[in-house]
Amino acid sequence: MSIRKRLERAVSGEPVKHPVYLVYDWFVNNRDIDWQRLFDLGLGQMNHVDLLEFHRPNLDIIETKTVENGKERKDVRWITDIGELHEFYLNGWLQEYMIKTPDDYRIMKHALSDTSITPTDTFFDLSEAELGDGGITVGHLGWTPYECRRTALQEIQVDFAGLERFSIDIINEQPELLDLIDLINEQTIEAFRCILKTRAQHIKLWENLSIETMGPSIYRKYLVPIYKRIFEVLDSSNKKLQVHYDGKLKVIAGDIAGLPFDGIDSLTGPPEGDLTASEARAFWPYSFFWLHPNLGWYRLSEKQLAEKIRQTVADAGPSRFCLMISEEVPPEWETAVPTVLRTLQDMAH
Repeated sequence: MSIRKRLERAVSGEPVKHPVYLVYDWFVNNRDIDWQRLFDLGLGQMNHVDLLEFHRPNLDIIETKTVENGKERKDVRWITDIGELHEFYLNGWLQEYMIKTPDDYRIMKHALSDTSITPTDTFFDLSEAELGDGGITVGHLGWTPYECRRTALQEIQVDFAGLERFSIDIINEQPELLDLIDLINEQTIEAFRCILKTRAQHIKLWENLSIETMGPSIYRKYLVPIYKRIFEVLDSSNKKLQVHYDGKLKVIAGDIAGLPFDGIDSLTGPPEGDLTASEARAFWPYSFFWLHPNLGWYRLSEKQLAEKIRQTVADAGPSRFCLMISEEVPPEWETAVPTVLRTLQDMAH
């Protein structure tokens, strides 16, 4: 049975007899390893594609790349008629956030205002043709912060302002921040209305949530309401919404249980997360688990790694789960990934 067929059956709720093991397309495109060997051994691929095109008439973006002390530096300037915002990266890692003062929220709100959103199946169709039966295509609102790939609170915290600036302003209920949250939330709802017109069934929000960075009260005040509005839009559609929750979740596990997410993406056990697969299954019996094995497991002996995988499968099952490489490719990939694939294959017999 193909990887796609096995995954479709797992998503539909059938008992998982041969668990699927997937890798994010980002790693396939950015890690120079022998992927074809791993695909030949049974590894699948999860592709992510844009389902929307954003037109922002109030914003021009200029990117420049230079080399600084042997590192590639990328500067990004958001230019509007009421001011500019700036950020820069070194070797792909963000070093300076756009939002540095409360007034920067005002500039960003203007930059994102008057946006028009158009659905597209172009990238989805290309992905499906390339993948064939070797994996799954997941659609998202966009890949860059410019396209608002997360809900407003997470977008501003993770991509625009950073934890320190954001924490101060959200606690103080900075009016400019709250205005920006309202604007992005409204655009998020419009984006999901547009997604209804696309062929993609699986949709992902790149929330990158770990509750340590905000606390339950802020989660309940700002995130739960927008999630409920999204589900109102998706109600009665064939769309399945997954959220990338790769951190600690235990203190809001009950809140998550009250939200009809179809899947928890990159769900990670301790110590990176704080819920084992069995604990997560007790909280969310009907959610699909896109499980990310703890990176430390890959450094264990083959026998120990196999036992960890078998235990995770037993805890997550008997249905609605798969395994994935979604946070990083283990340095020990050459032996560890085949060990996982072999273990899952053996469990199918």
